[in-house]
Amino acid sequence: MKSHVAELAELRQRVLAGPSEKATAAQKAKGKLTARERVGLLLDEGSFNEVEQLRRHRATGFGLEA
Repeated sequence: MKSHVAELAELRQRVLAGPSEKATAAQKAKGKLTARERVGLLLDEGSFNEVEQLRRHRATGFGLEA
């Protein structure tokens, strides 16, 4: 059971880090914030709980599957 909890904690950390360092750097190069950074600026600390942060989308239109 402990290994499953550790695996979940690791997965949660990867999700919070974002899609990749390259994607985050590209966003920053454009002078933009990440989605989580924007949410953090809009809301008071502790007032937002992200739901289903481990969920993956299944959209296939407009090239979103890539």
